[in-house]
Amino acid sequence: MKISSSILLTLLLGSCHYSQNVAAFNVPLHSSRRTTATTSSSVLYATVEKTALKPPSDIPDDDIPGMFEKYVQKTYGRYPLTIVSGKGCTLTDSNGKEYLDFVAGIATCILGHSNPALSNAVTSQINTVHHVSNLYLIPSQAKLAAWLAENSCADKVFFCNSGAEANEGAIKLARRHASKRGITDPVIVSAKQSFHGRTLAALSATGQPKYHDGFTYGGEMVKGFEYVEYNNVEDLKQLVKKINDSPEDLEKQGRKRGLAAILLEPLQGEGGIIPGQKDFFAAARQLCDDCGALLMCDEVQVGMGRSGRLWGYENLDIEPDVFTSAKALGGGLPIGALMARGEAADVFVPGTHASTYGGNPLACSAGLAVAQYMSDHDILTNVRERGDQLSEGLKKMAGKYPKVLADVRGWGLLKGIKINDDAGVTAGQLVGDAMAEGLLLVAAGPSVVRFVPPLIVTKEEVDRALAIFERAIQKH
Repeated sequence: MKISSSILLTLLLGSCHYSQNVAAFNVPLHSSRRTTATTSSSVLYATVEKTALKPPSDIPDDDIPGMFEKYVQKTYGRYPLTIVSGKGCTLTDSNGKEYLDFVAGIATCILGHSNPALSNAVTSQINTVHHVSNLYLIPSQAKLAAWLAENSCADKVFFCNSGAEANEGAIKLARRHASKRGITDPVIVSAKQSFHGRTLAALSATGQPKYHDGFTYGGEMVKGFEYVEYNNVEDLKQLVKKINDSPEDLEKQGRKRGLAAILLEPLQGEGGIIPGQKDFFAAARQLCDDCGALLMCDEVQVGMGRSGRLWGYENLDIEPDVFTSAKALGGGLPIGALMARGEAADVFVPGTHASTYGGNPLACSAGLAVAQYMSDHDILTNVRERGDQLSEGLKKMAGKYPKVLADVRGWGLLKGIKINDDAGVTAGQLVGDAMAEGLLLVAAGPSVVRFVPPLIVTKEEVDRALAIFERAIQKH
């Protein structure tokens, strides 16, 4: 016997025990009021308890640290510093103190703060249309994809919102590509001390066990990841050989293990500012070619000009099949991109991957403004010149304070200086000392101080940053 939906609804509601003495009325679909429902002789009734939203304007903001303590989850160890405005490479705190910004939102705000070109582009776009679904054609998305493809080895682009999302997409793409090759147990090789994001698969690709703590299932992260020593060619060759030698027990089950991809940062950022070596990446390229796997580069931090080339892989004389970008791509607005060439560019089809916000008009307008500014102002030349200036200054300082400072490393305006293990001070402590002097820096692990200023930084600002950092060193 079939029961109509209206009868079923009446029966369900009739099982609830509500007051019978209420007035009947209709609640519009857009109502934000809380409702309860009841029945009387098969007639549906409802009551409303009117609730008012507390507007943000009624929430006092005179104690920002206290609000963070009470309302914000503690996922960051924050400095007691409240930034209220910025211009160029300078930030100002709530007490009116100015800081030279060599963090740039961690390699994100490459045009600095309050850049007129970026501000005007975003303002114009949000006053026109800021978001529509990817069910429709978005002109700025198409144009930004074209710019990325025309200035890289990529053929096609998928847009998302962050570096972790871009890397998650790359992992999915590699697995689907491997599946088409008949591999049921795909393995992705990444490097020890790497960092690929905080989402579960990206975190599983991250070769640092400290980030895995508390997120495993039965002691394991997402399966299908193996780790190799960065820049160790022989280690990589041996691991790939092992992966491609599918175990007999798997084959008996009709399964096949194989290399899906090698995922590497052209320069390890969070791992201590370690540049990749050409022979290592050449070996990775060859190993992938030999078995049909994909070479994938995580360009989230080093890409978009920070190395002195638009893409980090350009420093290594190879072309990846897949590479990812985020951070600097929108100059500080959330946007990520997964780029692919050749057959890798056609792995995804409708229904296999998507993003609600990815490639929205607002984010893409920011990306286009950044791209145009970089092109019009020869930003890459400035990165190389200021990067050389920064390296020279840090090397001189290391020679002057050998008990504290060791080697200088990195490309372009992604530089790090190693703190000696017996220096009696950590990178984090030096970052705090520099902050007190008016310079914002960021650590890359416990023993490396990282310098990642906006790419528009001037010669005078680099000199000033070096002078402030030296004052911080002198305290030790």
